[in-house]
Order: sequence, then C-alpha cells, then structure tokens
Amino acid sequence: MRIQKIKVASLALLCMLAALLAPSPGHAQDKLVVLLDWFVNPDHAALIIARDKGFFAQYDLDVDLIAPADPNDPPKLVAAKQADIAVSYQPHLHMAADQDLPLMRVGTLISSPLNSLVVLADGPIQTLADLKGKRIGYTVGGFESALLGAMLHQAGLTMDDVTLINVNWSLSPSLIAGQTDAVIGAFRNFELNQMDLEGYPGRAFLPEDHGVPLYDELILLAHPDTVAAGDPRLPRFLAALRDATAFIQSNPEAAWQIFIQADPSLDDDLNQRAWRDTVPLLAADPVGLDRERYQDFAVFMRQAGLIQTVPPLDSYAVQVSLP
Repeated sequence: MRIQKIKVASLALLCMLAALLAPSPGHAQDKLVVLLDWFVNPDHAALIIARDKGFFAQYDLDVDLIAPADPNDPPKLVAAKQADIAVSYQPHLHMAADQDLPLMRVGTLISSPLNSLVVLADGPIQTLADLKGKRIGYTVGGFESALLGAMLHQAGLTMDDVTLINVNWSLSPSLIAGQTDAVIGAFRNFELNQMDLEGYPGRAFLPEDHGVPLYDELILLAHPDTVAAGDPRLPRFLAALRDATAFIQSNPEAAWQIFIQADPSLDDDLNQRAWRDTVPLLAADPVGLDRERYQDFAVFMRQAGLIQTVPPLDSYAVQVSLP
C-alpha cells in the first residue's frame, strides 16, 4: 500500500525551482536541484545520507532534494532545463528516448528491479501456472502489463488466461480483502513488509526470475546538454553518492538514524523494514552502466510494444568519469 504522495502545487514547484536555480553571490558551493520520483522513502537512502552526512558538501555541492506532486513531472522538468537531475525509472527512460525527449541516464540509485507479482503466502497460488483463471490487480497499465505478460508466457499462460482489475494504488489491500488473487507492480521492499505487518504474509514472484531481463529500478537523469558540456557538478554529485552508499552499507543502523532525523514521521516499522530490505539493493557503483543489460531491456520493451525503436544507447545513457 503506497503512502499518499506529497502534495506540491505545480506552480509552487516551478517558483521554488526558479529560486533555487538563481545564482547565489558569495556562496562557495555549487547549487544542484534534484527532483525525486516520489515522497522521500528508503529508496532515496543514498541521496538523503549524502546530503545530511555531508558527502555533498565535501564535494562542494549544495543539493536540494524536492518531492513532486506528480511523479511524471521530474523528467519533463529536466528535459525543459528547469531542474538539474531527476530520479526516474529505466523503463521510463526507454520510452522517453523513443519519443526523442532530451534526457540522459547519468547514474543509478537502485540497480535491480523492485517490481514484483505478489500473492498471499498461504493462498492457493504456489506457481505462476496457478494464476490461470485468477484475478490480478494492477495500478498502471503499459509496463506492468508487459511484465505480467512475459511472466505468464514463461508459465505457459497468456493474458487471456487471467482477469485484470485496476485497483489504483490499493495493491496489498485488494489482495488482503480477497478482491484479487495476485497483484503486479508491488515493490518487494514495501508491499511485502506492509502485508506482513498487517498479519497477511505475502510471497513475491520476481520478474527477473520469470522471463524479464534485468533492469535498474531507480536511475538519475540529466539533460544531454549538461552532459555534453562536461558540467563539473555531475561527477562530484555521483562521487558523493558512491561515498554515501559505501557508508550506508557499512553502517546501516547509523545511516538509518541519520535518515529518520530528516523526517521523523518515517520512523516506523514499515520504513525500518523497507530500509533493511533496500540497503543491499543500493547501487554500490552509481555511475556503472551495463550496456548489454540496457540493450537487452530495450529489445524487451520493443517486443512488448512499449517502444517503436531501439535508439543507440549512447544517445540516452552515459557513464560519467568520477573525480
């Protein structure tokens, strides 16, 4: 069950960005505006720790992290040069590249999928083949349907063998209430913990284990002009994330305490469990770009009908050299 998105009026966000991007005479540190994909949560661990533990400051950066009202806005604002960096998702990057949006992948936060198909642990679904004739809840069509289709195909089923139900953001509640037999689009580090806390343990079928190529869940996007110009802030930003991630993975409990100081409302059982499950998934090498993986996933997206072409990888993804 997703927590309600932080409400920020679009006009207010644009005004805030204008103020943040304005030059600040006498300020030694370089300003960088980063738009998150969602409300602050453990997926953003490296960003929060880099800011609050002082790793950004060590690289002479003053980084503002802003949560959007609409998670679709950050890439559009970066493409329009109204922000420096957007947190987004690899599947969305391929769709943006297919539409010729000026966006470039420059780094990674979570280097493995979080998406999964979840069922009740003590329910009748023991294998994917057991989904025949069952109801599957989803939040957003398109990519989630492509994941589901590939997973069903490996089990010898098709989309015609199941009934899809749009449950909006009520993934685990619909499963617990018996409205669905399975849900696609559940994040393995959140929904499974939510269900367990409510006394309804779940089981996840992972896309990468059932016919879907590996992909990065959370990535960092910049404008291609920023990359082409050799903006010196980018390598410093990514180096700070590298150092922050190393600190988190070596000191998960100390990092958790820093994380919740930024927003004490996150200090609950759900986020603490999600933190535990997310830390091992953080990209230890935020700049690392697995070209073969990206190409394989682009082909998967095209075969699923989500994109029309597979443009050259260098046109939408780059590996930045760190200082």
